[in-house]
Amino acid sequence: MNGTSDLVTLHVWRVSRSVLPRALVRMAVDPRRLRTDPGVRFGKLLGTGTGTGFGPTDADLTRWAALLVWTDPGRAAGFDDTPTGRAWRRIARAGARLDLRPLASRGRWAGTEPFGQPSPGPVTSGPVLALTRARLRPHRALTFWRAVPPVAAALRDAPGLLAAFGIGEAPLGWQGTVTVWRNNTDLVNFAYRHPQHRAAITSTPAQRWYAEELFARFEVLDVAGDPGVLGWVSTGDDDGDDRQ
Repeated sequence: MNGTSDLVTLHVWRVSRSVLPRALVRMAVDPRRLRTDPGVRFGKLLGTGTGTGFGPTDADLTRWAALLVWTDPGRAAGFDDTPTGRAWRRIARAGARLDLRPLASRGRWAGTEPFGQPSPGPVTSGPVLALTRARLRPHRALTFWRAVPPVAAALRDAPGLLAAFGIGEAPLGWQGTVTVWRNNTDLVNFAYRHPQHRAAITSTPAQRWYAEELFARFEVLDVAGDPGVLGWVSTGDDDGDDRQ
């Protein structure tokens, strides 16, 4: 696909452990229904991790997410009133929504380019979100998990990091991350200049960890709801980007 969608939305819900069975039912029932919601071209329901380790033991069963690509951005505001949106709002005790504009995307997700091929544009001065997603080769998974802890430890103290958590379509084999940064400079400094992360990037082709991978970067247009659901933190000089 050439070009890019006008709008991508990330919805994140926090649920109580008492409604976990209902959340698991939603994860079984809603993926197909999500893709048929009016105006949605690509949609995924995702489990999340705590953001402390990005590994199989990092799962956060009280937080769930949906990533949507809209062919009709005008319909995005009504997602909470769709059957999928209503079902999750009924069981969530808190929620947040990020409106995103694709800035760059490389790779595939389930055989598609969900965010198209964004045209280069001016670098935003505000918050940016980076999304990674990979399908691991089973016989390379162990070496991948061994390489994760140094990167996760370095990320926790990275300058300009506003939020970070793991995402995945299944507990094992489908690995992803969401990180939100104060600005693009902070993201680039960590991604390409931090020794641990740079070493992981360099190792990827040789280790052949992934059967499929995707990296995308977005401008954060708006954050609505409760940023605490994202683990959002203030850096002290982010000019109130923890807005609601």
